[in-house]
Amino acid sequence: MRSHDLERDLATLRDGLPPRGGKRHRVVVVGAGVAGLVCAHELLRAGHDVELIEARQRVGGRIYTMREPFAPGLYAEAGAMRIPRSHRLSIALIERAGLAVKPFTMHNPNAYCHLFGRKLRLSEFESNPAALGEELAEQDRGLVSGARWQALLQPYAQRIERDGDEGWRAIAGELDGYSTREFLEKHGWSEAAIEVFGLVNNQEAIMNSCFLELLREEVGNYYTDMVRIDGGSDQLTNSFLPSLRQRIRFGARMVALDQSERDVTVHYETAAGRGRAIADYAIVTVPFPVLRHVEVLKPFSHAKRRAVRQLRYDASAKIFFQCRRRFWEDDEGIVGGGTVTDLPIRNLYYPEAGKATGRGVLLASYTWSEDAQRWGSLAPDDRIEQAIEDVAVIHPQILAEFEVGASWMWHDDPYAGGAFALFEPGQQGLLHEHIIAPEGRVHFAGEHASLAHAWIQGSIESGLRAAREVHAHPA
Repeated sequence: MRSHDLERDLATLRDGLPPRGGKRHRVVVVGAGVAGLVCAHELLRAGHDVELIEARQRVGGRIYTMREPFAPGLYAEAGAMRIPRSHRLSIALIERAGLAVKPFTMHNPNAYCHLFGRKLRLSEFESNPAALGEELAEQDRGLVSGARWQALLQPYAQRIERDGDEGWRAIAGELDGYSTREFLEKHGWSEAAIEVFGLVNNQEAIMNSCFLELLREEVGNYYTDMVRIDGGSDQLTNSFLPSLRQRIRFGARMVALDQSERDVTVHYETAAGRGRAIADYAIVTVPFPVLRHVEVLKPFSHAKRRAVRQLRYDASAKIFFQCRRRFWEDDEGIVGGGTVTDLPIRNLYYPEAGKATGRGVLLASYTWSEDAQRWGSLAPDDRIEQAIEDVAVIHPQILAEFEVGASWMWHDDPYAGGAFALFEPGQQGLLHEHIIAPEGRVHFAGEHASLAHAWIQGSIESGLRAAREVHAHPA
């Protein structure tokens, strides 16, 4: 985001939308995730008449804190679980809600690296990658410490620091057509180096996505100095309920969208039948895989229709285990962080919440893309059974300490259709401007309508942009 846009957005969160003359608008917002809640709240604060249509029976969208089937005091983050301090809009929104945060530990040298049939502590692997038995070329060995990877990124970070938005535009023009794999091959990385990089950095499943997605996160320090909301991420979205509760219609799924020169109509379906909301403007925040199945009676432009069809969404799967005791902390000294593996579970995290109970919820598996789709093809009980087998390879104690399991597949959620937008090579230049462009009286928001895909920050940014667009309309 451009720095002046960021400052303007921070000011909006603090002070509200700028004063304006003219009539106040009737606005229908579709979707009560972060983007929908933010734009509805700001428009209501500015005096507009707002109605929210939400298909689920809760707010939050892809912020989903699971409190069942876990014991009291325990929960699991099926969706957003961490916030970088560099995401100033997210931090500002958390502070506005008066919520407490605690550090989210990304890296723990006491956690494990289980690759190629060998299990090492991460500290052992990072000091001696050859211990895995893979024959990395001498020039490849620095990648495990991050040195070679950081050296590759440094020129881009320096250009952005020096040239700002112009630097980003130039880099996007150069690299939009590259996947991460193609970018590494272009810079002479061997296949062994690419494989280890993908495994250790949880990138193997998305190696064919647009490299700009990864570059944006790395240069923006997305994975350093992270926090979690103490008590659950859902507290952030639930903080909007006092102001918006009476404006939300739960259990209402948009099935059709129409507009004229004078107004816009959202047709929705509830358990009791069909209804409609008529307003001056609509802000649609639902993911594009969901929008594909909505009848648009006055068709969108060709460019918008293409964006809705072609924008790629990635699959994501999480599997959770409630454990009778926190054996990873008690027995192995692992407090926070994550273990990386080439097993089907791929990545295993050690959430720090719930310590007062003596029990813990292990994020037994966090997978993306093809890895996640495979878990989604299994029956829920089979997911738990197979994940236990994998976790037992790392932590044999799980066989004695497991109490209950749960899983969540975002690509199987009918109201999400995927975990987050993720550009394929070339899609930023081809689709982004058309994703965010209004269509008559219909405006668009959501993490997909930003360049901070998959992050709360992108949802907030897009929600504020859409609110600003509607607020600026004179009639």
